This record gives sequence, C-alpha cells and structure tokens, in this order.
Amino acid sequence: MRLALSIFPTAETPPPAALGRLAEERGFEALLFPEHTHIPASRESPHPAGIDLPEEYARILDPFVASLAAAAATTTLRVGTAICLIGQRDPIVTAKEVASIDVVTGGRFELGVGAGWNVEEMVNHGVDPDHRFRRMREAVEAMTAIWTADEASYAGEHFAFERIWSWPKPVQRPRPPVLLGGNGAGAVQRALRWADTWMPNTAREADGGDDALVARIAELKARAERPIGVTLSSSPLKPQRLERYRDAGVDRFLFYLPSAGPDAIEERLEAIEASAAHLG
Repeated sequence: MRLALSIFPTAETPPPAALGRLAEERGFEALLFPEHTHIPASRESPHPAGIDLPEEYARILDPFVASLAAAAATTTLRVGTAICLIGQRDPIVTAKEVASIDVVTGGRFELGVGAGWNVEEMVNHGVDPDHRFRRMREAVEAMTAIWTADEASYAGEHFAFERIWSWPKPVQRPRPPVLLGGNGAGAVQRALRWADTWMPNTAREADGGDDALVARIAELKARAERPIGVTLSSSPLKPQRLERYRDAGVDRFLFYLPSAGPDAIEERLEAIEASAAHLG
C-alpha cells in the first residue's frame, strides 16, 4: 500500500526541502502541495468542509516552487500538486512549468488538479465560476497536447492556440500523472474521461459517509476501460476505515500534515505510521 503526504507549506512551517527529506526518510512515496494564489478578504465563500478558513490558506507557498525545492533535496520522492487550481492558470505557461520540473526531477512530478470552491478567488482571475469544470478539462487537454506533440494546437471554448512549439517534453510519457481532485456529482465521469487517478477527499457523514464513497469507487472501477488509480485525500487515521477503503480499491492514501512546527509534524507522522501499520 502506497502512502503519501500533503501540507500547506508556509513561512512558519519547515521549508519544503526539509519536509521532502523527512517524507523520504520515513518511507512515504510522495509529498504533494495545495494551491491558492490568494484568499479574497471578503471571505464570502464558505469552506467546503464547513469550518472556519485556516490561516495557512492565505499563506501557502507556490506549489511548483515548493515541489521543486522538495525534489531537489531528495532522490526518489515524488512531488506535485494536490491540488492545482488549473482553470485559474494559463495552460501554456503551466505546461512549461510541469514539463520543466518533470525533467529536472527525472520524472517525479504529479499534477493534481481541481476546479476550486472559492468563488471570489476565481472571479479575481477572470474565471466564471459556472464554467470552472469545463475550464479545468480544457486546460488539461491543452497541456496534454503541448506535452505530446512537437507542434501542438488546441481549440476549446476557453483556451485555444494554433501550431506552437514548447520544450522540454516531460520525462514521463505520454504525460505526468494527472490526478483529479473532488467529490462532486460529476467527479467519477470526469475521472473516466480524462484523468489518470481519481483523488476524492474522505467522505463526510453529510455526504453519505464511507458507504457512499466506497460505492462511487466501485462505480469507477466497474466503468473504467483503462487503469485508473484512486488516491484518497485527507485520509483518516482509524485503521478500520483505511482497511475498508483499501479493500474498495484505494491504492494510495494521502495524509495531511499540520501547518506547524517540527514537533506537531512529528506527532502527526507517528499517528499516521501507527495507523498505516495495520494495512500490512
């Protein structure tokens, strides 16, 4: 069973290089970083988990900078985003960033993407929230064209370009793994259509709990006509829940570390390792 970590890195946490070394030394496969370019001060959009917005959301480092720093300090650790708000980005620029990191790291980058939940943040980027899922898909399609063709073109509703050259191409072929984050109604269909891995968050009781998410994982596996992985984001610590998700088809658990100092991170790591030990 594969285990990975995620953290909101800030100026107050250990730097990404130290976090990367720690993750690799403890045997974790990957260290993935979330993205928010900013948090609108209006704070009109509620957090999807129904909690007060943690302070680190407005303080996190750029995930591509953090990924490169973590990768440079390690040799086998996979790095990447969980998740990148790709619909709020220029896909040509982002394709260059992803390919460059994948080359520099020798093929260790993973691109987790999501449509986002903060409406005001989207609007500040000129994104119509009603179009965010289509923009996300188009951005991935456009980047895939750039990564796989020597002379790439793309024609979509939100992104379009004709006959461009862009190197380097990623080491991982045909592209770095694309992980689709999200638990929305259309998530399974989107994963089946264009992602390499579905990365839902652990189910909340308000959304049907573990029963509902296990059923959706079964649906994904039954409908898939190609291999599609399942990474469980915000994985729980209770061993029985981990075992149930593993048996349902989850092939990697992604655990969050606190945006805090070394002592709090060490305490969390010990709890994660104790729970994961039950998975064998």
